[in-house]
Amino acid sequence: MLGGGFYASRLYHDLRDTRGLVYNVSTSFDFDAHRGSYTVSFGADPDKVAAASAIVRQDLKQMQRTPVSETELKRAKGILLRQIPLGESSFGAIGGQLLNLSLEGKPLDAMTIAGEHYLKLSARDVQRAYAKHIRPDDFVTAVKGPAPKG
Repeated sequence: MLGGGFYASRLYHDLRDTRGLVYNVSTSFDFDAHRGSYTVSFGADPDKVAAASAIVRQDLKQMQRTPVSETELKRAKGILLRQIPLGESSFGAIGGQLLNLSLEGKPLDAMTIAGEHYLKLSARDVQRAYAKHIRPDDFVTAVKGPAPKG
């Protein structure tokens, strides 16, 4: 929704298309049974990092307060659903995916189950998930490269 799908994401639109603050932006989840992290990564000139970070927090808080539009929801679902067969596009990818699912104790049809879940998600479900699991005010910022001047 926020960072997947490159040009189709809200963060790409807000940070690059509208304001020209970043070169690229992406998001990722990393979680296990007990904890997780949500990462927002972007490439920007040093003097634009603070402004871009503020917009990331603003967009995250908006996701918590307001349901996404039907257009955004359909776009995000489409991106997620298209990624499922891409993860199975070679024998190596299929084998790797099955091995990872097995090691994680998940059913081998977990991607089919995920696809069915994606189709059922509503805008309110997305809003509730962001409100429950994402804490924008607790984000840690790590900057790789030169520090901004000033």
